[in-house]
Amino acid sequence: MNLYFRLFLLQLRIRLRPTVRGRRPSLWDEARTPFRVTLTDLDPLRHVNNGKYLSMLDLGRLDLMIRSGFWAAIAAQGWYPVVSAQTITYKRSLTLGQRFELVTRVLGVDDRAVYLEQTFVRRGTVIARAVVQGRFLRKSGGTVPPSELLEAAGGAPHDLELPEWVHDWAGATRISSTAG
Repeated sequence: MNLYFRLFLLQLRIRLRPTVRGRRPSLWDEARTPFRVTLTDLDPLRHVNNGKYLSMLDLGRLDLMIRSGFWAAIAAQGWYPVVSAQTITYKRSLTLGQRFELVTRVLGVDDRAVYLEQTFVRRGTVIARAVVQGRFLRKSGGTVPPSELLEAAGGAPHDLELPEWVHDWAGATRISSTAG
């Protein structure tokens, strides 16, 4: 229930937020999504539950896609995003009432997926950082190739190059579709 409430608040904030420097934010900009820790985010030890971080990552990605106009572009094509792999590292705890931001940015693309870095920041201090591998599917069936995604995004910056360690991580997390 808390996620739906946050989704509603996010959509309201997106409509009310001014554009950056008089222009629509780009998919290649970073999105800064504000949050505050609520009672339903906490585990029995009174800090944010690790699963809640993953739910907030969804909202940060949605914020970036909606504000950049990319969400409208993919919806018009009948495409939708899914997470195919992710890793997160926790450095500090968040507790009840604390405000923080989730900074989301595209790291790059390869021939299979799109990669994002998402960082939880409170008062300039990194709380946790995640790397997310996403793919886009067609409602009619099948996967959308990254080349079509880049075309829908209006192309990628010339200096967008996926870091080598992300290639290594993606290869290490790939699983076979056969049992055993």
